[in-house]
Amino acid sequence: MFFGTYEHNLDDKGRLVIPSKLREEAGNKIYIMKGFDNSLSIYKLEEFEKLTQQFNSNAFNHKVYRDYLRVRLASTCELEVDKQGRVQLPTQLLKRYNIGKEVVVIGAGDHMEVWNKAEFEAYEAEASKGFEDNAERILDLDK
Repeated sequence: MFFGTYEHNLDDKGRLVIPSKLREEAGNKIYIMKGFDNSLSIYKLEEFEKLTQQFNSNAFNHKVYRDYLRVRLASTCELEVDKQGRVQLPTQLLKRYNIGKEVVVIGAGDHMEVWNKAEFEAYEAEASKGFEDNAERILDLDK
Protein backbone atom coordinates (compact mmCIF):
# COMPACT_ATOMS: atom_id res chain seq x y z
CA MET A 1 0.00 0.00 0.00
CA PHE A 2 1.26 3.45 -0.91
CA PHE A 3 0.99 6.22 1.69
CA GLY A 4 2.74 9.41 2.77
CA THR A 5 3.59 12.78 1.26
CA TYR A 6 6.96 13.53 -0.33
CA GLU A 7 8.19 16.80 -1.85
CA HIS A 8 10.62 16.47 -4.75
CA ASN A 9 12.06 18.43 -7.63
CA LEU A 10 12.18 17.10 -11.16
CA ASP A 11 15.65 17.30 -12.65
CA ASP A 12 16.37 19.26 -15.84
CA LYS A 13 15.45 16.22 -17.95
CA GLY A 14 12.04 15.83 -16.28
CA ARG A 15 13.06 12.81 -14.23
CA LEU A 16 11.42 12.06 -10.91
CA VAL A 17 13.11 10.17 -8.12
CA ILE A 18 10.53 7.77 -6.74
CA PRO A 19 10.59 8.27 -2.95
CA SER A 20 12.62 5.46 -1.39
CA LYS A 21 9.76 4.43 0.90
CA LEU A 22 7.57 3.88 -2.17
CA ARG A 23 10.21 2.53 -4.56
CA GLU A 24 10.37 -1.03 -3.24
CA GLU A 25 6.59 -1.36 -3.37
CA ALA A 26 6.48 0.06 -6.92
CA GLY A 27 8.92 -2.34 -8.59
CA ASN A 28 10.90 -1.68 -11.78
CA LYS A 29 8.03 -1.16 -14.21
CA ILE A 30 5.28 1.36 -13.53
CA TYR A 31 2.40 2.90 -15.44
CA ILE A 32 1.56 6.59 -15.36
CA MET A 33 -1.71 8.10 -16.52
CA LYS A 34 -4.09 10.99 -16.07
CA GLY A 35 -5.32 10.99 -12.52
CA PHE A 36 -8.01 13.00 -10.84
CA ASP A 37 -8.00 16.67 -9.78
CA ASN A 38 -5.17 17.51 -12.21
CA SER A 39 -2.73 14.92 -10.85
CA LEU A 40 -0.92 12.02 -12.49
CA SER A 41 -1.53 8.51 -11.18
CA ILE A 42 1.26 5.92 -11.03
CA TYR A 43 0.42 2.22 -10.74
CA LYS A 44 2.73 -0.71 -10.19
CA LEU A 45 2.34 -3.58 -12.65
CA GLU A 46 -0.04 -5.68 -10.54
CA GLU A 47 -2.39 -2.79 -9.80
CA PHE A 48 -2.31 -1.65 -13.42
CA GLU A 49 -3.34 -5.14 -14.51
CA LYS A 50 -6.26 -5.05 -12.04
CA LEU A 51 -7.26 -1.65 -13.39
CA THR A 52 -7.21 -2.84 -17.01
CA GLN A 53 -9.29 -5.90 -16.07
CA GLN A 54 -11.81 -3.52 -14.54
CA PHE A 55 -11.75 -1.43 -17.73
CA ASN A 56 -12.36 -4.54 -19.85
CA SER A 57 -15.33 -5.62 -17.75
CA ASN A 58 -17.36 -2.55 -18.68
CA ALA A 59 -19.47 -2.13 -21.80
CA PHE A 60 -17.70 -0.05 -24.45
CA ASN A 61 -21.05 0.77 -26.03
CA HIS A 62 -21.84 3.23 -23.20
CA LYS A 63 -20.60 6.69 -24.15
CA VAL A 64 -19.68 7.76 -20.61
CA TYR A 65 -17.51 4.66 -20.27
CA ARG A 66 -15.89 5.13 -23.71
CA ASP A 67 -15.07 8.75 -22.89
CA TYR A 68 -13.50 7.83 -19.56
CA LEU A 69 -11.58 4.86 -20.96
CA ARG A 70 -10.21 6.75 -23.97
CA VAL A 71 -8.99 9.70 -21.93
CA ARG A 72 -7.43 7.51 -19.28
CA LEU A 73 -5.72 4.99 -21.57
CA ALA A 74 -4.64 7.57 -24.16
CA SER A 75 -2.62 9.26 -21.42
CA THR A 76 -1.00 6.01 -20.19
CA CYS A 77 2.74 5.41 -20.52
CA GLU A 78 4.83 2.48 -19.33
CA LEU A 79 7.96 3.61 -17.48
CA GLU A 80 11.09 1.83 -16.29
CA VAL A 81 12.58 2.78 -12.94
CA ASP A 82 16.35 3.15 -13.34
CA LYS A 83 19.02 2.02 -10.86
CA GLN A 84 18.91 5.40 -9.10
CA GLY A 85 15.15 5.06 -8.58
CA ARG A 86 14.27 7.64 -11.24
CA VAL A 87 11.64 7.65 -13.97
CA GLN A 88 11.54 9.85 -17.02
CA LEU A 89 8.15 11.56 -16.94
CA PRO A 90 6.77 12.15 -20.44
CA THR A 91 7.00 15.82 -21.45
CA GLN A 92 3.48 15.82 -22.92
CA LEU A 93 1.99 14.67 -19.60
CA LEU A 94 3.96 17.26 -17.64
CA LYS A 95 2.70 20.04 -19.90
CA ARG A 96 -0.87 18.76 -20.19
CA TYR A 97 -1.35 18.41 -16.44
CA ASN A 98 0.66 21.46 -15.35
CA ILE A 99 3.34 19.50 -13.51
CA GLY A 100 6.28 21.83 -12.91
CA LYS A 101 9.72 21.35 -11.41
CA GLU A 102 8.44 21.31 -7.81
CA VAL A 103 6.21 18.29 -7.24
CA VAL A 104 4.52 16.43 -4.44
CA VAL A 105 4.27 12.65 -4.59
CA ILE A 106 1.60 11.13 -2.39
CA GLY A 107 0.65 7.57 -1.64
CA ALA A 108 -3.01 6.94 -2.43
CA GLY A 109 -3.53 3.33 -1.44
CA ASP A 110 -3.21 1.24 -4.60
CA HIS A 111 -1.28 3.93 -6.47
CA MET A 112 0.90 7.03 -6.15
CA GLU A 113 -0.01 10.48 -7.37
CA VAL A 114 2.25 13.24 -8.72
CA TRP A 115 1.03 16.78 -8.26
CA ASN A 116 2.23 20.26 -9.06
CA LYS A 117 3.31 21.39 -5.58
CA ALA A 118 1.25 24.59 -5.50
CA GLU A 119 -1.86 22.80 -6.80
CA PHE A 120 -1.55 20.05 -4.21
CA GLU A 121 -1.19 22.56 -1.40
CA ALA A 122 -4.35 24.37 -2.56
CA TYR A 123 -6.21 21.08 -3.00
CA GLU A 124 -5.16 19.79 0.43
CA ALA A 125 -6.19 23.03 2.15
CA GLU A 126 -9.64 22.90 0.54
CA ALA A 127 -10.17 19.15 1.07
CA SER A 128 -9.09 19.42 4.71
CA LYS A 129 -11.95 21.81 5.45
CA GLY A 130 -14.48 19.01 5.11
CA PHE A 131 -12.34 16.24 6.57
CA GLU A 132 -14.50 15.47 9.62
CA ASP A 133 -17.80 15.66 7.70
CA ASN A 134 -16.42 13.46 4.95
CA ALA A 135 -15.11 10.94 7.48
CA GLU A 136 -18.54 10.74 9.08
CA ARG A 137 -20.22 10.22 5.70
CA ILE A 138 -17.75 7.54 4.68
CA LEU A 139 -18.01 5.71 7.98
CA ASP A 140 -21.81 5.79 7.71
CA LEU A 141 -21.53 4.16 4.28
CA ASP A 142 -19.57 1.26 5.79
CA LYS A 143 -22.44 0.33 8.12
